[in-house]
Amino acid sequence: MRNLTRAALATTGIVVIMAGAASAQDKVKVTFLFDNAPSTVAMAEALAAAFEAKNPNIDIETESRPGGADGDNLIKTRLATGEMSDVFLYNAGSLFQAINPVQNLVDVTDEPFQANVIDSFKATVTGTDGRVYGAPIGTAMGGGMLYNIPIYKELGLSVPKSWAEFMANNEKIKAAGKTAVIQTFGETWTSQLFVLGDFYNVQAVVPTFAADYTAGKAKYASTPAAMKGFERQEEVFKAGYLNEDFAAATFPDGVTKIATGEGAHYPMLSFAVSNIKELAPEHINDVGFFAIPGDDAASNGLTTWMPAGLYIPKTSKHPDEAKAFVAFVASIEGCDVQTQSAGATGPYLVKDCTLPADVPPVVSDLLPYFQEGGHSAPALEYLSPIKGPALEQITVEVGSGIRSAADGAALYDEDVKKQAQQLGLPGW
Repeated sequence: MRNLTRAALATTGIVVIMAGAASAQDKVKVTFLFDNAPSTVAMAEALAAAFEAKNPNIDIETESRPGGADGDNLIKTRLATGEMSDVFLYNAGSLFQAINPVQNLVDVTDEPFQANVIDSFKATVTGTDGRVYGAPIGTAMGGGMLYNIPIYKELGLSVPKSWAEFMANNEKIKAAGKTAVIQTFGETWTSQLFVLGDFYNVQAVVPTFAADYTAGKAKYASTPAAMKGFERQEEVFKAGYLNEDFAAATFPDGVTKIATGEGAHYPMLSFAVSNIKELAPEHINDVGFFAIPGDDAASNGLTTWMPAGLYIPKTSKHPDEAKAFVAFVASIEGCDVQTQSAGATGPYLVKDCTLPADVPPVVSDLLPYFQEGGHSAPALEYLSPIKGPALEQITVEVGSGIRSAADGAALYDEDVKKQAQQLGLPGW
């Protein structure tokens, strides 16, 4: 039996770890897998170190993995072969559903730390059996446009509320000899924001789209509002607004370019502010954020993403110690470690976690969308269990001029159909 410190008792509600753990002389090794984004690595290693300091008999062994489709495949392969780490970080929402949580993951519904977790997150890590299988790590995010504040000031630009205003800004930026829009197709997952980040605008025009899409009644290619994400990505490419190295540039390249003014816009999730802190800290106050604009400035709003989840596979050899680590992450102290290591990137979904007063502009621009009276809606992947795995390859093709927007949307509808059939959804 191992006692946790008084602070851990207060924040996690865990009193003891039951017998079966190693003795005081032996360390129990708990393996922890997470994606290789610089900010995630910094956060994960800081959490591991802070937890070990409070639990000297537990050693957290960290391991990073690729992002995007390669990371998805690795997660599914390890779960299928019984070789998954004791704790792993992965998406909530539709991608969580695709890893068959009821079969593969430990049920954590009744763990004491769930009292700390806000209900809106629990809904995104709930299996088909109604049980909860994860806890949040990181903060809620927005999917929109990072923009370079000095370029906007230099050219006298205002934050756009409509697509027409956004494209007018891009034309002025191009005329000034600057890159208007950064793309980083060297990492394919980064290509999806024009489509996924546009969902607030889709829902504003077609409020029933998520339900109809899940039921197999609504398609991207036959719903004009949903098609626009593909069309806008195509439009930006055809206008010649992209950086010359868009096909090979990576996510760290994009973060550095937007921070240093090598480009004016970067469609991305707002969590990238933590990568700016890692890669170009002297420019942290040079980057702002706005929602991807739709046709109507009056209905401007933000597509939001839930934090990633921490999960424990049923194959874990040390489930009690793994739960203790997850409980630490989902605590006020865990939030503070995350803020100190990766920066404040948005609101936490753990009760009573707070952000410092001096947050970077990306975060201060983001928060009003989440506050009462703000305009935001969850991304489609939190309203529907369907997200086709080939979207990132399709949006690379559309964004590179290889495939038309219409063909891309139609191909994605076929990709989605396969996913829905694998999930056994009616109507497909």
